[in-house]
Amino acid sequence: MERVSTERLPAAGKLAAWNAIYSSRMSAVEFNAADQQKFAAELSVAQLGPVRLARLSVDDCSVERRKTHIMRDSTRLYTLLLQAKGSSTFYHCGNEARLSEGDFMLCDLGLPHLFETKHPSVTIMVRMPPDVLRDYLPTPEQFCGLRLERTVGMASTAGAIVQNLSDNLFGGGVQTGFETRIARYLLEMISMSYVAGYEPVLKGSAVQWQRRNSIIRYIEDNLRDPGLTATSIAEGLGLSPRYVRNIFAMNGEKVLAYVLRRRLEECARQMHDPAWNGHTLTEIAYSWGFNSAAHFTRTFRQHFGMSPREYRRSAQKSKPLVTSTEC
Repeated sequence: MERVSTERLPAAGKLAAWNAIYSSRMSAVEFNAADQQKFAAELSVAQLGPVRLARLSVDDCSVERRKTHIMRDSTRLYTLLLQAKGSSTFYHCGNEARLSEGDFMLCDLGLPHLFETKHPSVTIMVRMPPDVLRDYLPTPEQFCGLRLERTVGMASTAGAIVQNLSDNLFGGGVQTGFETRIARYLLEMISMSYVAGYEPVLKGSAVQWQRRNSIIRYIEDNLRDPGLTATSIAEGLGLSPRYVRNIFAMNGEKVLAYVLRRRLEECARQMHDPAWNGHTLTEIAYSWGFNSAAHFTRTFRQHFGMSPREYRRSAQKSKPLVTSTEC
């Protein structure tokens, strides 16, 4: 078991030092905080049979994993996150999961994501390689970024077990010889809860969901390209446009609707970012693939219920960390 924290880090350069510490023990990410000097975090990590258990305590901050971070990490992993204390919002695979205490969320570390919290938060992570998870969830791709409420299936029981394991591992330890059995029992309960909560609305084979995630990854890599269409996506992946449309529509959203939504979300996010205060709304829109200011303004108003100018004005008053992320 290992425990690290920001407690003894100097105020100057604290976030950069913490980013390096966390990335060396978990995965490459970037922490951002409203108050960088007062930012506090603690990470505890331990192995439990085939999975790694980690507990992260943070205050007001965001944690982002970008495409550049993924390129630096070679191992493909999945993480089940339990919101143990406080609340948070997680953006992943085009989904926004608002987590309350006891809720779970599944994350594919091979895809970008963003976590943010406005208050002190404790998150417990169960991390494992794909082959371990697929023994319990054959198509984990369809669940990534979706909130598993504590009231669904055995989620509340699984959450209590994760909490108890965390307390034992980072307190006195788990009895030797039972780690693997405990981990597999836990994964079985969580998988049953996901299936109970989402099986009626999610369809498709494992191959189809894997293909859909490949399409999402391609879209995110080329989101700034104004020429991005179903046809160009199909050509880039060596597929037919019809196949791309059909596979992507399994989740109820058309491919071009996803592209437009993600561009609008990224534009909104930059309006919240003080680093972009010196750029015009048109510059922001064009940087994310829009080639018409009128089209951008009209679709932005339809999506957010206000004009880009009104949205930026409200963002500058509230100054939240971020609004969304890529998948």
